[in-house]
Amino acid sequence: MLITIITWIGILIVLLVLLLFGYFAFRYWQHMGNLPKPPYRQLEHKPTPANWADHEVTFTWIGHSTLLLNVFGTKIITDPVLGEKLGIRIAGMHIGPSRFTPPALSCEEVGEVDLILLSHAHMDHVDLPTLRKLAKRSTHVITAQGTSRLIRHLPFGSYEEIQPHQQTMTADGVKITAIPVRHWGNRFPWNRDYGYNGYVIEKNGVCILYPGDTAYMSMENLKEEFGQIDLVFMPIGAYKPDSYQGAHCTPEQAWQMFKQTGGKWLVPIHWDTFVLSQEPVEEPMERLLAAAGVERDRIVMEKQGETYSLPQ
Repeated sequence: MLITIITWIGILIVLLVLLLFGYFAFRYWQHMGNLPKPPYRQLEHKPTPANWADHEVTFTWIGHSTLLLNVFGTKIITDPVLGEKLGIRIAGMHIGPSRFTPPALSCEEVGEVDLILLSHAHMDHVDLPTLRKLAKRSTHVITAQGTSRLIRHLPFGSYEEIQPHQQTMTADGVKITAIPVRHWGNRFPWNRDYGYNGYVIEKNGVCILYPGDTAYMSMENLKEEFGQIDLVFMPIGAYKPDSYQGAHCTPEQAWQMFKQTGGKWLVPIHWDTFVLSQEPVEEPMERLLAAAGVERDRIVMEKQGETYSLPQ
């Protein structure tokens, strides 16, 4: 009798799991059906980081939120995602969005980096296959609170977690300050202890803001805390439907936050790579340029693979 009860309980649990999987699969495909379907496109620009000078600040937008910077000889990459597809594998299926724009650099072309910044654990920001390829003993990783468990098995030289308002200094003199942003950190529904950060990067008097993902929030305090901010990377995509704006700013809000920082130059990110939301894929930049108006020349990068060096 006891064995029969246990057997039926097991069957019910399996049925429940299958029902839940079916429900979430249905919701996922329903969501995907409402998204734009842009054709795959090729890049117009190809960066050559091997030629960048160590006495200045040079960077490129690889795609989505992945940026490669040479900051006075320190090679930094943010939220590296260089694969063709996001998501997870279940029963031989890869569930998740594919790129419609290729990465401007492969892992091999990126090469060895000194510092990796991880803002939060979402799969479009922490891509484990990419991190496995970039893992070197010479590389230090800074990540959000509670998220180092995702990378501690990888052969990085060192890693540390910081949370908003904490600072750390790297061995080659880069000061990283974590700042609060309006977002969330769960990789799966149960990762309630995963944190999320933006970062301010400082070296040799140059100040760079990388907020990762954020909904609109006032950033007026940053110029008081950090002084002149030279370069601001700001997310501009994934804002439709309107409910997404609880975690992602609109292009107009991105411009407003950039102005609040007092930053000199703006680079829009988090768009034109993966289809994650319902706005047309070209719309974020169109709306950002309209919001900038006569100041649109302060937007120094519009296409993936472009390279820019801060004026001396």
